[in-house]
Amino acid sequence: MAEEHFDVLTKSGEKTGVSKPRHKSDSCIELGEIHRDGDYHRAVHVWIFVESTQQLLLQLRADDKDSWPGLWDISSAGHITAGDPSLLSAQRELEEELGVKLPKDAFEKIFVFLQECVTNNGKFINNEFNDVYLVTILHPIPLEAFTLQVEEVSAVKYIPYEEYRNFLAKEDPAYVPYDVNGEYGKLFDIIRQRCQVNTEARKLSLQKQLQRYSPVTLEAKLTELSERDQKALGLIVKAARIMDDIFFEQVWNSNPALRDWLKDHANASELDKLKWEYFLINKSPWSSLDENAAFLSTADSAVKLLPEGTKSVAGWKGLEYRAAFPVTKPPGSNFYPPDMDKTEFTLWLNGLTEEQKHAATGFFSVIRRQSESNLADHLVSSTKKLDTDSDLYSIPYSEAYGPFLKKASELLHKAGDLVSSPSLKKLLHSKAEAFLSNEYYESDIAWMDLDSKLDITIGPYETYEDEIFGYKATFETFIGIRDDKATADLKLFGDNLKLLEDNLPLDSVYKSKDVSAAPIRVIQLIYNSGDVRGPQTVAYNLPNDEKIVKYRGTSMVMLKNIQEAKFEHILKPIAEITISKEQRGLVDFNSFFTHTICHECCHGIGPHTITLPDGQTSTVRKELQEVHSAMEEAKADIVGLWALKFLITKGLLSKSMVESMYVSFLAGCFRSIRFGLTEAHGKGQALQFNWLYEKGAFVFHKDSTFSVDFAKVEGAVESLSHEILTIQGKGDKNAATLLLNKYCSITGPLKKALENLESVKVPVDISPTFPLADALLN
Repeated sequence: MAEEHFDVLTKSGEKTGVSKPRHKSDSCIELGEIHRDGDYHRAVHVWIFVESTQQLLLQLRADDKDSWPGLWDISSAGHITAGDPSLLSAQRELEEELGVKLPKDAFEKIFVFLQECVTNNGKFINNEFNDVYLVTILHPIPLEAFTLQVEEVSAVKYIPYEEYRNFLAKEDPAYVPYDVNGEYGKLFDIIRQRCQVNTEARKLSLQKQLQRYSPVTLEAKLTELSERDQKALGLIVKAARIMDDIFFEQVWNSNPALRDWLKDHANASELDKLKWEYFLINKSPWSSLDENAAFLSTADSAVKLLPEGTKSVAGWKGLEYRAAFPVTKPPGSNFYPPDMDKTEFTLWLNGLTEEQKHAATGFFSVIRRQSESNLADHLVSSTKKLDTDSDLYSIPYSEAYGPFLKKASELLHKAGDLVSSPSLKKLLHSKAEAFLSNEYYESDIAWMDLDSKLDITIGPYETYEDEIFGYKATFETFIGIRDDKATADLKLFGDNLKLLEDNLPLDSVYKSKDVSAAPIRVIQLIYNSGDVRGPQTVAYNLPNDEKIVKYRGTSMVMLKNIQEAKFEHILKPIAEITISKEQRGLVDFNSFFTHTICHECCHGIGPHTITLPDGQTSTVRKELQEVHSAMEEAKADIVGLWALKFLITKGLLSKSMVESMYVSFLAGCFRSIRFGLTEAHGKGQALQFNWLYEKGAFVFHKDSTFSVDFAKVEGAVESLSHEILTIQGKGDKNAATLLLNKYCSITGPLKKALENLESVKVPVDISPTFPLADALLN
């Protein structure tokens, strides 16, 4: 049997790339080199909590254990073998020590605890990062259902969690010590919070969160669509619903099960109804407007029965557990294993071929562990190799979401057969094929060439949910009716992209040589799905594939009825509270709408494909990684403001806009920052606001309102545009991080403005309903 090794970590918990073996000392006690040398390493702690009795399960450590022999301790614990994932280790230890076999969704990682202690007269030095998991079961597992590993465990017992906490607080010698007044007290705080639920307080909290969204109904006329087009529209809406199903899975692996549970129990009580309503807005248990703080807990989650999780006992139906979810939203969503870090990913990537690297870092693949999957799965088109040293491998979206995409593909092919527009027909068929082939280039070109009254965007595009690298695209749908007049009015902006690129406040060496005119389409939205959670999208500029951007540019879609709703329900009330009386009248829809156009245009200009100092060709997205989205949104915003002034100076836009565009932008800052500083648009807006305020372009008054200093704002806008564009041109992630760290904060005046908006309950965003789309499905 191979000797067990442990990964050696740094003091901050990162892998060093070194592992050390466990071996027998000259005593009868098994000591590892890790503990002999005091190396930092990682282990798992698993606590089983009984919801109905509010008890924790403890194990009595065997008398010959090398640490804390004969004392009551955690339900289950153990070291993580070198190269193994944390969650797999938690599952394995629980099964080996207690005979309890649970699936991954039973384990809730609640925190990481660093334990530093010395025992056995200095022979056992324990510097251990412990991944602490909580398993919540509804009722006690009968003691006779356990299968104890006698070398590790002598007995088990249940104890009320508060009683156990008191024993630890008093340092009772019968229990392995934990500092409950320190970091390990989090365990008891979390349990207490879930056990002592104030239903009325929770209802009030959810009501308050829901009130931040102003309900709006969005409709459009279908009179210009033929009967066949309307029938096709119904099929496309059905495909859009499938994009929702995929997105729920992309956010978090157990998200679909939680959705179904909340839906099924929505009518059980007023509180359950509120949970379901707010979940639908966020499409997850994390609140977008609260920096992704969880508004649900595992105590709200689905109950699952596991008859074969332990030994069977007569008269007992089996173990019932709550499907767990992490308190903190996984930064990699469900694109990567939850316990994967950047170091592990990079080491794996270095061992791949160039083609495999492209797939692993591309938009359309997910990363999984061989140890957590069937080795026979995905071998044909994934990076999995049976002889690889890494546990990671990649799977194309076409396989990872195969059943969903096959159905969506069938629906789009049927719709493509019905529609009258040749360009829409081409788009629908090519996108249907892309869903199965995982090759999206041709379908994205077809989307850019779309010229149809019925405007469709469907597929994987944005990468905001991947907060580790910003590589992976989420599925989304936008369905609308093209506004021909508004579209014609905006041709000016797309036609002048090359002029804007050539005159950017940026050194010429970083400017893009090939910039194409960007088509702009204005639509009245009738349905959206997928990656539209929390704040609603007002416009988008696609595709994000740098290869297409370099050779074809981008296309923009403006959602006019969404923008009108936001202006009336959000921006006008914000201006009444935050803008000085003298400038309040300058906030108008035309300026708000026009800046949004320029924002989307400016996604298509500036650095995209770049040359690094070593001569290598790369992209801004790959170099800036997780800070790319915030920097790109800030770039599009501030350069969009610069572009408006430039077009006015050139006589292409009316001079009457000069003051109104700056004041409308100032009011818009408060709107976007309220989305939260974990969201790319909110981060980017905080950066811009604080920079412009620091330069004196925004002025704070004694009555807690703001105004624009028109003498300073143009220079401040140009200086920030130059700063961001230069960082992107260099691919300088360190500079981007420093800039965001310095300016992405809620400063005093900004905090006061946000408090004033909260006090009068100005909505933060809108929550649309789509009766027309619903009717098409009936």
